[in-house]
Amino acid sequence: MDKVMRLASEKDVVVFSKSSCCLCYAITILFQELGVTSTVHEIDQDPEGREMEKTLVRLGCNAPVPAIFVGGRLVGSTNEVMSLHLSGGLIPMLKPYQTWC
Repeated sequence: MDKVMRLASEKDVVVFSKSSCCLCYAITILFQELGVTSTVHEIDQDPEGREMEKTLVRLGCNAPVPAIFVGGRLVGSTNEVMSLHLSGGLIPMLKPYQTWC
């Protein structure tokens, strides 16, 4: 759990991903279109990936990837991020991290 929390808090917007996950790619593109540079950690490329995946599920992610952290806080997975975006809550959350205004 320490590694996940450390990586999640090192950068403003962090996505835990798998290289073959199309939803992970879609979330990364959404952030780019919203002017946010996210840091992506491909857990399938990490030797501790299985343990990281278990940690993400224990933290409350329905699916282990994508797992999105903003400001070191777990936002959730695709469903939570898209729900926030559709309800108008995502952009205000990301505003401090946008590279353009």
